[in-house]
Amino acid sequence: MRIGYLVNTYPRPSHSFIRREIAALEQRGFQVHRFAMRGDAAALTDPADLAEHDRTERVLDTGGKRLLAGLARQALAAPGRFQAAFKSARARARAGESGLARQIIYMAEGAHVAARARELGLRHLHAHFGTNSARVAGYARLFGGPPFSFTVHGPEEFDNVQPLDLGGKLALADFCVTVSSYGRSQMYRWAAAGDWAKVRVVHCGLDLDRWAEPAPLPPGPFHMVAVGRFAEQKGFGLLIRGFAHAWRQNPALRLSLVGDGELRPQIESQIAAAGMGEAVSLLGWQNEAGVRAAMNAAHALVTPSFAEGLPVVIMEAMACARPVIATYIAGIPELVRPGIEGWLVPAGDDAALAQAMLEAAETQPETLAAMGASARTRVAERHDIRESADRLSALFSRATG
Repeated sequence: MRIGYLVNTYPRPSHSFIRREIAALEQRGFQVHRFAMRGDAAALTDPADLAEHDRTERVLDTGGKRLLAGLARQALAAPGRFQAAFKSARARARAGESGLARQIIYMAEGAHVAARARELGLRHLHAHFGTNSARVAGYARLFGGPPFSFTVHGPEEFDNVQPLDLGGKLALADFCVTVSSYGRSQMYRWAAAGDWAKVRVVHCGLDLDRWAEPAPLPPGPFHMVAVGRFAEQKGFGLLIRGFAHAWRQNPALRLSLVGDGELRPQIESQIAAAGMGEAVSLLGWQNEAGVRAAMNAAHALVTPSFAEGLPVVIMEAMACARPVIATYIAGIPELVRPGIEGWLVPAGDDAALAQAMLEAAETQPETLAAMGASARTRVAERHDIRESADRLSALFSRATG
């Protein structure tokens, strides 16, 4: 079966889960054509991401004039389809999803994708994220393209649900995938009750064959690692505040941050103001091997997020047999059980975060190792990419008859 995958910007360093998903589907006999609106080759360092970039067709590389010419041809060839799409574009512009000009760009992209899908013999399109990629897939469908589905991750989609029209996208789609039960509940909030049966939970998965026997917990002082973008929703500023509270009580504590972003100057200032230059290390962006090395050098992962879907980095830490300190939000409690695989604290509570760090540091090594072993078992049971790909395969096969 030939299908298409559609993502706004692909690949990105944070999109390894999409790459794994596509590879697992291809191992099951699917031929997957990758569409992206644009690429970001300058941000890629991992050889697997660079190879994926070469496999991906970037719609905007077609050029604006050619895309608009294709839209004009579509209007002449099938005026009824064009009128339906334009009516939808005006409605979405009025609802605040974007301006009408941008909606027309999405229409042109959708017309191009529909034409390419016909040329390639694609029987289904699947978009990742319920944002503009799902909108473009919807326009492609209105222009006679194949049936489509989309995966909703959060939190961006759930921060802006009414303008994004998740319920309207679901009504037009064959089905929608969410990565957690929490995500499913959010889709239920905004979808018509008659469309609830279209919402399916399929977890993001890890290729567990690539996660060899985990490294033992390291010797030395208790060391935590945090991985992610230095952005507001990830809570890194609060993490530094919480770590400062804990570090003042236990100066042996150590913390490494893997990532970068717009808040880096603020985070550096916080670390310097607290005098924690020797206790906190900023490792910058790392490829998959670098992230795994940072996890192996730590006793626990700490994820202080204010908003999430279900973070893949938590799955990766659990595959490394590392306990997790995380906030009690979104899909995280579905994976991490307090006292079994780690600690869960209220989001935004730096005192509770500090207390969890201190408790983790005082936990006996044998207990930490047992929590890590439980974490590895749990992620293998719930987030094996082979099982996730089997579920997606069944959904795609059912959608295409």
